[in-house]
Amino acid sequence: MKNKIQLVAALLLTFGASILPLQAQKVSSSGAGFGIKGGANFSNMYTDDVDDNNVLTSFNAGLYVSMPISESLAIQPEFLFSRKGSELTYDNVFAEGKAKFKLNYIEVPVLLKANITPNFNIHVGPYVAYLIDAQITNETEGGTFDFEDNFDNDDFNKIDAGISAGIGFDFESIGIGARYNYGLTTVGKERTIGTDNYTIPDGKNSNLSVYIAFKLN
Repeated sequence: MKNKIQLVAALLLTFGASILPLQAQKVSSSGAGFGIKGGANFSNMYTDDVDDNNVLTSFNAGLYVSMPISESLAIQPEFLFSRKGSELTYDNVFAEGKAKFKLNYIEVPVLLKANITPNFNIHVGPYVAYLIDAQITNETEGGTFDFEDNFDNDDFNKIDAGISAGIGFDFESIGIGARYNYGLTTVGKERTIGTDNYTIPDGKNSNLSVYIAFKLN
C-alpha cells in the first residue's frame, strides 16, 4: 500500500505540474463552494502493518462542501459512498481460490484544507463511516469454502472511524487528488467458534483513493 501511495502521489504531482501553466488561477476564498466527486479505491485490511497484499479495487462517489475560514484555509466536509474491504487469494492442499470482502460505507470526512499555492492543497482530518452492506463472495477451485454462508451484515461493526490525509490540485471548475484513509477501528465483531472467541475479520480498513471533483458553484 505504501508503494501505491508513493506512485499515485508522483503521478498526480507530474500531472498537476504539467497542466498548472495552462489553467493557473486563484482559488476564491470569498464564499463556500460545493460540488460532486468520485474515483477509485484501492483498499485492504491490516492488523499490524499496512502492505500491498490483498488489495481490493473499487470506487467512491459523493458530495463535498468547501467553507473558507481564511485566504489559505478551509473546512471541507464530504458525504460519500465508499466501498472498502479486501481481496484474499488462497492456495493450499484443501482448495485454491479468491475471496472478496466488499464493505459498503456511507463515509463523512471533515477535512482541514490548506492551500499551499493557489492550485495545490494538502488536507487532513478525521472520518467516520457507517456500514450499510457487506458482500462476501468466494471463487474456489478444488474445494468448498462457503464464506457467503458464514458471514452476514451482523458479523461486522457498523461504525468505522479513522484519519484521512491527502493532496489535491484545484482549478476553476475541476479538481484532482489522492487521499489515504487509515482506519482505527476493527472491521469484524467477536464471534464464538466452538469454545473459543475470535474476531473475524480482525483487520482495520486501509484505503487509498484517487478522485476527480467538479465544482457546481
